[in-house]
Amino acid sequence: MDRRITLKNTSYITFLLDKNEEKLKDINRIFGVDAIFRGGDVVISGNADGVKKASVFFQDIDKMINEGHYLSKKDFENVLKTVDVSKNARVEAIFATETLHNKAKKLIPKTVAQHNCIEAIKNNTITVCIGPAGTGKTYLSVAMALFYLLKKKVKRLILTRPAVEAGEKLGFLPGDMYEKVHPYMRPLYDALYDILDIDRVSRLLNQGRIEIIPLAYMRGRTLNDAFIILDEAQNTSPTQMKMFLTRLGFNSKAVITGDVTQIDLPTTEESGLIDVRETLAFVEDLKIVYFTKDDVVRNPIVTKIIEAYERKEAR
Repeated sequence: MDRRITLKNTSYITFLLDKNEEKLKDINRIFGVDAIFRGGDVVISGNADGVKKASVFFQDIDKMINEGHYLSKKDFENVLKTVDVSKNARVEAIFATETLHNKAKKLIPKTVAQHNCIEAIKNNTITVCIGPAGTGKTYLSVAMALFYLLKKKVKRLILTRPAVEAGEKLGFLPGDMYEKVHPYMRPLYDALYDILDIDRVSRLLNQGRIEIIPLAYMRGRTLNDAFIILDEAQNTSPTQMKMFLTRLGFNSKAVITGDVTQIDLPTTEESGLIDVRETLAFVEDLKIVYFTKDDVVRNPIVTKIIEAYERKEAR
């Protein structure tokens, strides 16, 4: 079966293909077809099912570009990787989600797991995101939290982390409470500043609409109309995790993120993230989303590093 498709953004798509045949070979391998570009068209040959899926793939990419989505070469590589893992994944579904965007930078999920994470946050009161570093767990959570805050779906955004030393003895830190805990909270500030401009973040902080605090300061509070993020949750104890989860008030959402392979607790202490994964797996209105090394969206070497540690642990 042969099919010829006219694309509106052929030059941009060939740019994403990087002017070499490797990515096109990947597309052909994924769908079991032979696709070639002829002028402004792409001609796809193969079995009916493969031709249909490949046609939808090219049409989805063309549609996304036509609607103003900016796709980098890295984004395109991640799309290919996602479709390769899940043959029935629609490119349109990966991008079709309501997220915050600022100016020319649109925040869009780059993998199926990221899309699933956003959908879980929208459809559940509590979402638990578990997976390795570099998969976008914290960044997506902060982006969704800001979306809810700026759309006035909640009144406050609260970001928290356990203040645990990551294999280092920092000793006595001078200064007030803010100065002592700020280094632990820095990644949360980084995510905020990357999504919104610094002045706007500062105004929201000064107004008390965004609050960044250590987990210990959550005890005794009941949080209504709030979006609450617990980051680095693998470094909580089961008691701390229970304390955090029971802070949730009316019209609030909570997102818990962590990597169970990077626990900095004493070896004799159980991780609250592992405990919640087992204890609350079947609780209604709570969704656990798993990320893998295939969802890493940082420098490709990060995936290789994760794989090397996995091989070592397997031995």
